[in-house]
Amino acid sequence: MCCCGSKEPGTIGDIVKEVIIMCCSKKCLAEFIGTFWLVMGGCGTAVFAGEKVGWLGVALAFGLTVLTMAYAIGPISGCHLNPAVSVGCFTAGRMKFCDMVAYIIAQIAGAILAAYVLSLILTHGGRDLGDFAANGYGEHSPAGFDKTAAILAEGIGTFIFLIVILGATARKAFAGLAGVAIGLCLTLIHLITIPITNTSVNPARSISQAVFVKGWAIDQLGLFIIAPICGAIIAGIVWRFFECGCSDEKIEGEAKEECCCKKAE
Repeated sequence: MCCCGSKEPGTIGDIVKEVIIMCCSKKCLAEFIGTFWLVMGGCGTAVFAGEKVGWLGVALAFGLTVLTMAYAIGPISGCHLNPAVSVGCFTAGRMKFCDMVAYIIAQIAGAILAAYVLSLILTHGGRDLGDFAANGYGEHSPAGFDKTAAILAEGIGTFIFLIVILGATARKAFAGLAGVAIGLCLTLIHLITIPITNTSVNPARSISQAVFVKGWAIDQLGLFIIAPICGAIIAGIVWRFFECGCSDEKIEGEAKEECCCKKAE
């Protein structure tokens, strides 16, 4: 029997009430702090030290924020730090819908607060925001890549990121190294896609910077929400197939009829 199923949704009022309760939980506080750190560390490196450390340094900064938070808040919230990750986990049967919505709210709030802090530091340093490490394509791509390239890079990058996350945190995986695998994966994704889009694979990270850059960043923001979410949904579906496909295995000539999908807590 497959254990991927979730409870039937209640009324809209019940859903809103559960989301509000969840938003006040320690899990959402952890997601708020963790996403704050991701934007502060990753975008902060790009904004303040990008010219010194280059794309490699920025890629490492984003990877290190996830790596450090994976061990700090992973035991509390799972350390998503990214609406696409939460959507992918929901699609894979790892969390409830209301929890996903609450996580996304906390992530976006934490990211925007971090971007606000970065903007204050820049302002008090007598500097303009500039592109503020915002994501873009076309003339706003670091290397001039077009919209199609941006869609492919963001969608595929997020898909691979979710596959690594879901695999590294699976029941049979070695949990102690999950944070390392996930952090290094995000670093590699940045090394590939910074020249293309400045790397999003995270709608919260894109929203936070676009809110302050405004103009072109807001106009192009939709791509950096939709492409990562689509990549995450596909990854979640693929992972459910991986985990629920165990009936193909044979044990002593008999089919193994079980599903190893995790229940949403």
